[in-house]
Amino acid sequence: MNDPDTKTPATRPFRRAVLTGLGVVLPPLLTLVVFLWAWSTIQRYILEPVEWGACSIIVWQTAEILDEPPLTQDPAALVERDSTGKPTKFRQNNKLFIQIPSGKWIPDYIVDTVRKNPGKLSLTTANANQYYYQYVRVTKLPRKYVIPAFILFFVIMLYLLGKLLAARMGRIFLRSAEGFINRLPFVRTVYSSVKQVTDFVFTERDIEFTRVVAVQYPREGIWSVGFVTGESMLTMKNVASEPVVSVLMPTSPMPATGFTITVRKNETVDLNITIDQAIQFVVSCGVVVPVNEIDSSAVDVEKQVTAALETNLNQGTGESPMASDSSSP
Repeated sequence: MNDPDTKTPATRPFRRAVLTGLGVVLPPLLTLVVFLWAWSTIQRYILEPVEWGACSIIVWQTAEILDEPPLTQDPAALVERDSTGKPTKFRQNNKLFIQIPSGKWIPDYIVDTVRKNPGKLSLTTANANQYYYQYVRVTKLPRKYVIPAFILFFVIMLYLLGKLLAARMGRIFLRSAEGFINRLPFVRTVYSSVKQVTDFVFTERDIEFTRVVAVQYPREGIWSVGFVTGESMLTMKNVASEPVVSVLMPTSPMPATGFTITVRKNETVDLNITIDQAIQFVVSCGVVVPVNEIDSSAVDVEKQVTAALETNLNQGTGESPMASDSSSP
C-alpha cells in the first residue's frame, strides 16, 4: 500500500526548481512589464494627443477638399469622364483631383499614398479629413522621427516644469494643488502613497547617508537596519559622555518614510553593504539579502537536508546497490 507521505519529498525538488525559475524570470519580466506599461500610458495619453494636434494643424493649413468639380470651360481640365459624362478626374492648379468613396474630391497623390499605407484606415468608409490625416502621418510625421522628437520635447518640458516649480511662485502653486488633492477623500490616500515613492526615487535627497549600521531597536535583542546621517546634537553627546550618531530608521516596504534616533556610537554595528543593498533589503521586507551577508553554513545545511531526502526517497522506491549487485551474475 502506497503511503502518500512518501510522495511528498519527490515533489519538493520539482517545486523548488519551479520556484527558482520564477525567482530568476520574474524580476526582469516585471521590470519589462513596468516599462512597457509606462510607455503605453505615455503614448496613449501624451504622444497620441500631441501627434493628433500636430496633424490637425498641418491638415488645416494644407488640405484641399472640394465638394464638386469646378465649372470650367477648359476641356483640358476634365481629364476623365464616366459613361454618363460625369467627370471622374479633373485638373486644377496643376493638381489632379479624384473622387473618394465619400464623394469628396482630393488630390490624387494623397489617395495614392494612403492606398499604399492605409494603416488602420478603412479606405471605403474614410472621409477626406481622414485621408489627409493618414497622409500627414506617413509623409510628414513618421514615427521614426516623431518618437525621438517627442522624447526630446518631453525632457525639455520636464526641465522647464522643474525650474518653474523650484521658483517661489511654482512652489506656491504646487502647495495649493497638493492641498486641494489632500482634501479629496479617496484620491489623497493614493496620491500620498505614490508621491512618497516618487519623491524617494526621483528627488535628490538632501540627507546624505554615510554608512549602513545595525542597532538594537526598539529593544535589546531586536536588530534593525538604519542609515547614519550625522553626529547628532552636542547636548546628547555631553549627556551620554561618549560619541553618539543620528540614525535614520527606514520602514518597510516604504523606505521613504521612517524616523530618526540617536544612539551611542559603540552600540552600532557597521554592515558591509551598500546603501542600495540596504534599501533593497528594507523594500523586500528582508527577503532580498546581500550575497556577502548570506550565511553559507545555512546554505550548506539546506543542501545536506535536500540530499538526505533524495537519498531516503531513492532507498524507499528503488533497490539498494547491494541488492542489485547480488542479483547480477
